[in-house]
Amino acid sequence: MTNYVNLHFIEVTLQALRKRLTYAFLAIITITLGLLSRSPIIPAFIYPYLGDILYALLIYFLFAFLFARKAETAIALLALIFCVAIELSQLYHAPWIDNIRATKLGGLILGFGFLWSDLLAYAAGVSIGWLLEVCYLKPFATHR
Repeated sequence: MTNYVNLHFIEVTLQALRKRLTYAFLAIITITLGLLSRSPIIPAFIYPYLGDILYALLIYFLFAFLFARKAETAIALLALIFCVAIELSQLYHAPWIDNIRATKLGGLILGFGFLWSDLLAYAAGVSIGWLLEVCYLKPFATHR
């Protein structure tokens, strides 16, 4: 019985590691797409929202990486709450946080100004991550 428990623990640990590697890879792809999203070939109707959609998708993958054993819905909810909190924080302007926003990394993470449309873009990005998880990654992992 002990050997079975040990083997099961190793199998669960390896599955979590595989998931984490998958999410790390997807995060890198999402970052790359985000950097490329400022290309002139992006259609004008999606251009203002693509960066926010990819930001939320990246947050989904990072949360999935950190919480590999959590359910997809919980990860999506955490990612959406995080994105909404970041957006709402843009309503607050104090010198210390505006100094952080003035840096390249701080501006990318915290943003600059609140927009209602960003909330919809975040919901779309998290939904894409959740759909990828439920429709592709999860079935693929169970058929190994």
